[in-house]
Amino acid sequence: MLKLNLEEEALQKLKKMAGSASYNFLGFTLDLEKSAMKDNFGQAAKYFTQWHIQLFSTLLTHYSKADLVPLSGKQVKFKDLPGGCAYEGAFIKRAVQPIADVFGVNPQEFPKAAALLGGKTLTHGDASAEINALKGIPLTYFVWAAEEYPASASILYDESASKYLPTEDLAVLGELTSVRLIEAKNCKLI
Repeated sequence: MLKLNLEEEALQKLKKMAGSASYNFLGFTLDLEKSAMKDNFGQAAKYFTQWHIQLFSTLLTHYSKADLVPLSGKQVKFKDLPGGCAYEGAFIKRAVQPIADVFGVNPQEFPKAAALLGGKTLTHGDASAEINALKGIPLTYFVWAAEEYPASASILYDESASKYLPTEDLAVLGELTSVRLIEAKNCKLI
C-alpha cells in the first residue's frame, strides 16, 4: 500500500463521491480511511516514487473539490477542452501515441486490457472502449490497426470533464489511463 498525502476534507469528500470507504479506479483501490492506495496489478512497489505519490495526491485532491454532474453526452477531443489546444501536441505524444504503438499491432488485446480497468467494450474502429478514469470522467479510446497506414488511436472526453478537473489535470488523467492500459496488457491477468 502506498500512503497518499490526502487531507481529511478531501478524504471525506471522496467517500461521499464513492459512496463507500474505498474507491476503485484504473486498477487501483484507494482506502479512504487510511489514505492509502493499492495497485491491483502489483506494479506500484516497483517504480512509484515520492513524485508519483504527490501526483496522485494532487489529482485526487483536485477531483475531491468537484460535485458530481451528469454527463453531457457530447464527446470532445482534448484540444476542445478549455485551453486544450496549448497542450494538444504533448497530450498526443504522451497519452494517445503510446496506445497506437502498443495496441495498433494487435488491437484485439485492447478490450481485454480495458476490462481490467473496468472498461466497457465498444464497437468502433478496430478496437474501442469507454473507461471511467474517475467517477464521472469517462474516457473513450479508439484504436486502428496498422495496415495501409500506421496504427493510430484517439481519446475522447465527455464535455463535462472540465467540471471536475482543470485541463492540465485531465491531461495527466489521460496519460495515467493510457499507462495503466499498457500495464494491464503486460500484467499476468490477461
